[in-house]
Amino acid sequence: MTKQKVMVAEAKTGMDMAMTVVPKALFTAEMKKPPLMPGGYITISKKKLLQNLEINGEKRINAWVESMRASSPTSHRKSDVSLSQELTSWMDRHPSALNVFDEITNASKGKQIVMFLDYDGTLSPIVDDPDQAYMSDAMRTTVRKLAGCFPTAIVSGRCRDKVYNFVKLAELYYAGSHGMDIKGPSKGSKYKKNPPSVLCQPASEFLPMIDEKWSELAAQVRSVLKDYPKLRLSQGRKVLEIRPTIKWDKGKALEFLLESLGYANCTDVFPIYIGDDRTDEDAFKVLRERGQGFGILVSKIPKDTNASYSLQEPSEVMDFLQRLVEWKRHQQSRRF
Repeated sequence: MTKQKVMVAEAKTGMDMAMTVVPKALFTAEMKKPPLMPGGYITISKKKLLQNLEINGEKRINAWVESMRASSPTSHRKSDVSLSQELTSWMDRHPSALNVFDEITNASKGKQIVMFLDYDGTLSPIVDDPDQAYMSDAMRTTVRKLAGCFPTAIVSGRCRDKVYNFVKLAELYYAGSHGMDIKGPSKGSKYKKNPPSVLCQPASEFLPMIDEKWSELAAQVRSVLKDYPKLRLSQGRKVLEIRPTIKWDKGKALEFLLESLGYANCTDVFPIYIGDDRTDEDAFKVLRERGQGFGILVSKIPKDTNASYSLQEPSEVMDFLQRLVEWKRHQQSRRF
């Protein structure tokens, strides 16, 4: 059995409560019926998709096979043929957002795109030390340009202050602690409609209790939680997270931000959420249920997901965002 090591992240605001542990084995993908496309109108061109797969598919599948082989226990490893078949099947259900970019933008025409981005594993690579998860200068430049074209929010499990210190872009919305602490742009956003600086802190009443019990929680975790029915334990990638028993997650944060932007009941909004973690599934699910926009899962291996599309890693996320910016600017230039 793998020996687990627990580390406690320092919490400046009291909202960041991540405890890092060595993760359990990655779960396998369960083949499901393809998710509903936004509004039911997107049709992926099979011919074009096959052409893209012929050009890029072999390299992509080989990389995914290596990732799956490396992450699988030796006694349960599958053959390369089996892995390749599983990957191909998964990609049919969750095609690369880069390969079907035209279909995506066609579905968004006439609608206001709103961007939601996770941080770790999406804008920055996953690293052993969470305090070293820096985004590249190129990614920061891309996100700044993105925010100039579309309302853009960072939705992260990190506390808001910490994720802001990584991104350092004042023109974005920031939803920290899985959306429990949301703040609007402080400058430079043409989409900000004069909301208050701090938009939402639904768990603020729990802060004194969290501050008082933090060291004890870090030392005892589960045993202490039995005495605190207002706290619950949830597991993400490499973390045990202690949250108040409030019904709030990244999906709720997405809905709150859309409402703050004036798009709560609009039919002409097109939200795009890009994330890589299990906690992002709440946002993917909301988009499917709304029938608007779509989710993009960032992953090198197949996973059971509510996302419609996939990207492999942050470098592909940056490529996708850059193409969105170029597409938007081209659309604007055609109007003049």
